[in-house]
Amino acid sequence: MDREIRLKRLRFRAWHRGTKEADLLIGGFFDARSAGWSEAEITLVEELLEEQDVDIMAWAIGTAVPPERYVGSIVAALKTLNYVPIAE
Repeated sequence: MDREIRLKRLRFRAWHRGTKEADLLIGGFFDARSAGWSEAEITLVEELLEEQDVDIMAWAIGTAVPPERYVGSIVAALKTLNYVPIAE
């Protein structure tokens, strides 16, 4: 499948999680980081988005340890949380 199509599908899935909090966290992460992902990272994010939102959010804020397969650049970037807009 074409990279651009994969990324468009992933962006939709990242921004349509079911709760506003998950949409902001996961969608914001996608928008901030996806341009630089390798094919292997895109595949990993496709797998990651199959996980439950509460798990992904717990990994991002550090209240739970992610499965070994996700440890690396994707989860490290997810944990920075500097991509989540804060309304003042």
